[in-house]
Order: sequence, then C-alpha cells, then structure tokens
Amino acid sequence: MPSPAERTPPAPEHAAPAEPETASPSASATSTRASEPPAGGDARAKPRRRATALARAAAVMAAVVIVDRLTKHAVVTGIPVGDVHSFLPGIQLVHVRNSGVAFGFFAGGGALVLVLTFVALSALLIYFLARPTRPGLWIPTGLLVGGALGNLIDRLANGSVTDFIKLPLWPAFNISDMAITFGVLALVYVLEGPSSPRR
Repeated sequence: MPSPAERTPPAPEHAAPAEPETASPSASATSTRASEPPAGGDARAKPRRRATALARAAAVMAAVVIVDRLTKHAVVTGIPVGDVHSFLPGIQLVHVRNSGVAFGFFAGGGALVLVLTFVALSALLIYFLARPTRPGLWIPTGLLVGGALGNLIDRLANGSVTDFIKLPLWPAFNISDMAITFGVLALVYVLEGPSSPRR
C-alpha cells in the first residue's frame, strides 16, 4: 500500500509567461502601405482638375460673348444711334458708340486701348494657366476674358463699342462691361478672400 507521500500528486510546474506577440516588420509595412493613398493618385487627379477648370472658364467666357453679341445686335438693328428708350424705372436703353474701354474710359485711345486690352488679357491668361486649379479662379477668368473679347470684337469690326444700358449719372455700358466689372470683383475675392492662402 503506497504511503501518503507517494499518494500526493506532484505540484504542477509553473508555465513560462507567454511573450507578447509583435507584428513582423513585413506585416507592419504592408499595413502602412494599405493605409496610404495609392501612389500617383494625386498626380492623376491634378490633370483632371486642370481640365475641369479650363472647361468651366471657357464655358463662362463663351456665355458672356454670346449674350454680349446677341444684345448688341438687337440694339444695332432696333435702336438708332442717339435714341433713348425707357426700359425700367431708372434704366434706359440707348444706342451709344464708345471708342474707349469699359464705361467710356480712355475714349479716343485708339491703338492704346487695343494694346492695354491685349496686355491685360495676356497677363490674366498666363496667371490662370499657371494656377488653373486654384479654387474659384475660373469664374473671374471666364468673366474677364469673355468681357474683353466681347468688346474687342466690336472694336476690331467697327472701330468702337456699342453701349446700350444707361443709369442715372453713369456712362452707358453693355454686357461685356458688366462681365468685366463682376470679373474684377470676383478676382479680388478669389485672391484676397477668406479662403485664399495667406502669405
């Protein structure tokens, strides 16, 4: 018969503490690569944003030129030069020939007006083409280029520009002049507004 000492079961051996699992370097690198954006994604998106901005600016420019040409044609064929027609309270429709730039400034400037127009257009297009993806820049670009082209077509074809909207105490103007005015305001906002990058 076994003695009490022989019947006592042996004490269980203490298991060695398990070592914490560590991710292998290869697994960690794989996880990092999975969380990162695909290489070249931004490079592929930038040409698309550029093309979209150019298309939007071209659409605005075309709309300004088309509306400007249609309204000027209606005035030339429907209102004799010098006539005044009441349109709305405070607004008259007239037919005035303007040899200057917007709102009659630099009237009689001739070649100087053409040179200033080409210089301004060139500077604006160069700036836009260098930064086509800048948010909102396509709006003033389309307005300014469309307005300048609308009056330039008139000036090259007739030697002067047709103005037909008359407000009290203000020179007569046209659709292109309005596009240029709003284009300047929009350009100032895009460049200096709250969302513009600070230097």
